[in-house]
Amino acid sequence: MTDDSTDTRPAPAISTARLDLLPLRVEHAAEMAEVLADPALHAFIGGTPLSPEELLARYRRLAAGSPDPAERWLNWVIFVRAENRLAGTVQATITGHTAEIAWVVGTPWQGRGIAREAARALVDWLSTQPVHTVVAHIHPDHHASAAVAASAGLTATDERHDGEVRWQRPLQ
Repeated sequence: MTDDSTDTRPAPAISTARLDLLPLRVEHAAEMAEVLADPALHAFIGGTPLSPEELLARYRRLAAGSPDPAERWLNWVIFVRAENRLAGTVQATITGHTAEIAWVVGTPWQGRGIAREAARALVDWLSTQPVHTVVAHIHPDHHASAAVAASAGLTATDERHDGEVRWQRPLQ
């Protein structure tokens, strides 16, 4: 394991009781376009759902990795084993010793603890890496995401970034 951001290893698979966080592959784009198709998912983050072709292009960029050698992009799809289905994504961008995380779960899978379980697993894995701080930025009115962050041990701060609350958790 390296101790800097020049680490280019792909994201490993991470398993929980119900889920597998699988490293994002370009081949996931078609199914994920369906998972992320609900415009309501964009209420707090803006934008509109991407078409399968647009998501394929995005996944190609993500799979290529960050163009900035000081940043490591790690992306996973959330696979619900009992349903044999993808249900969302989690991601971490590591810069130095800080990991900024995010998650999104498709509308049909919300309210079932999937985001909570996936975010906890991601933070647990990050605690085994040379990461000292985990950060998430959450819209102040997005109470479900705030609950996910809190369940992963992050605490809201007084800091704002583009109108979102900075949540963080020290790991070291």
